[in-house]
Amino acid sequence: MQTFKLALRNLLRNRRRTFSTLCAIIVGAIGILLFGGYNRSIEYSLQTTFVRDTGHLQIQHKDYLLYGTANPAEYSIKHYQKIMALIDKDPELREMVVVSTPVLILNGIAGNYAAGTSRPVLIYGSEAAGQEALNQWDEYHLGKGIRDNTLSAKEPNAALIGTGVARMLQLCGFIADQLCGSSAPLAESGSTELPDDLQLLAQQTHEQREPAAEDQIELLAASVGGAPNIIRVKVETVQPQAARELDDSYVGIHLAQAQQLVFGREQPGVTAINLQLRNTEQLEAARTRLQQLFQTSLADEPLAVYDFSQLQPLYSQILDMFGKIFHFLLVLILCIALFTISNTMSMAVMERTAEIGTLRAVGLKRQDIQRLFLNEGVLLGIIGCIAGIIISLFLAYIINRSGLTWHPPGVISPIPIRIRIWGEWTMLLSVLVILMLAAVCSSWWPARRAANVHIVQALRHA
Repeated sequence: MQTFKLALRNLLRNRRRTFSTLCAIIVGAIGILLFGGYNRSIEYSLQTTFVRDTGHLQIQHKDYLLYGTANPAEYSIKHYQKIMALIDKDPELREMVVVSTPVLILNGIAGNYAAGTSRPVLIYGSEAAGQEALNQWDEYHLGKGIRDNTLSAKEPNAALIGTGVARMLQLCGFIADQLCGSSAPLAESGSTELPDDLQLLAQQTHEQREPAAEDQIELLAASVGGAPNIIRVKVETVQPQAARELDDSYVGIHLAQAQQLVFGREQPGVTAINLQLRNTEQLEAARTRLQQLFQTSLADEPLAVYDFSQLQPLYSQILDMFGKIFHFLLVLILCIALFTISNTMSMAVMERTAEIGTLRAVGLKRQDIQRLFLNEGVLLGIIGCIAGIIISLFLAYIINRSGLTWHPPGVISPIPIRIRIWGEWTMLLSVLVILMLAAVCSSWWPARRAANVHIVQALRHA
């Protein structure tokens, strides 16, 4: 304790140099903590977005990722109701799973035959209630409505399409584009009716329909056995998608409509079952339990389970990029802190050479001198880290209430910027330990030099 008191007095003897050294440590701590908190916020925001979209886990046919995109009917899950019921009754999964909802994804062609236009699309069939329940997940308290892509449950023929699809199909009432409808249609036709062959297909699957309205489009896809099938849906809203390719092809419809398009009167199936957990920490436990069920109760079903990071490689890529930036910034700040503290301690040793000789002459050992200078470095590190943490918390509080947003890759809507420092105890402790080690390491060499000064030479220095 006496050594710490002496170290503190020595730091106060040259307040200007001590203050400049503390400023370097404080600024370094603030930079590390703010960027670390921002990095953690990015992780939570992206995770929330993807979990609200596809859930934590997704059950698929084991070969769906290899071949199912081209043939969803063949590589679909036929008895998905049985699987969902089993998950709901399982004593372990029931405590972890909060939402279980099926989806059916297929490729098709969307056409607006009144305008003579059509294009290939990706059709995403989902249950409105299930998707609405997925959107309620908010483990990290980011607020509701990061993404709202649900359809109206009251309109069974409702569809949600990307802005690119609306533009290409010339649904000008849904987009604010002055150029919409200015190009010539792909096919010259004065009729708003479907061609005879497609009208016949529509009549085989539905009752007689009225002529297509301006907000209706036709979806054509290959059904079981490869035969073409067609349905007509009503465009309820248009929503921009994260990527241009997806925005030019996305069509969301109700699961029942998608199943009718693919399976007709055959037994319907789904391409995946989305499972959302209470919290992300349960992911591995839920995956392990599902794999146990695949080997026992569901051994006759060729199933596989994937988490959201496997289905969304962009998630890991973004986190990896920001992680590398954070580590580069950490190394840069540590180098500055090491140089600054080492320079301060070296100057202190040079100025106090005579004092060191006097202390040695009255009986202090080399270890005592070295410990004195090391304690000065430790005090600089402790004071700088504590001040840096306090200022970082204050700045994070201001930033979190500033209303700033950013638009990360793979996300449709802007995400609020949140600097998460308070509560991230692992990060706070890591920054404290790293900066303390940097302070001790940068003080060690000057302290060793001070301890090895010969008594007679030190006294002559006076």
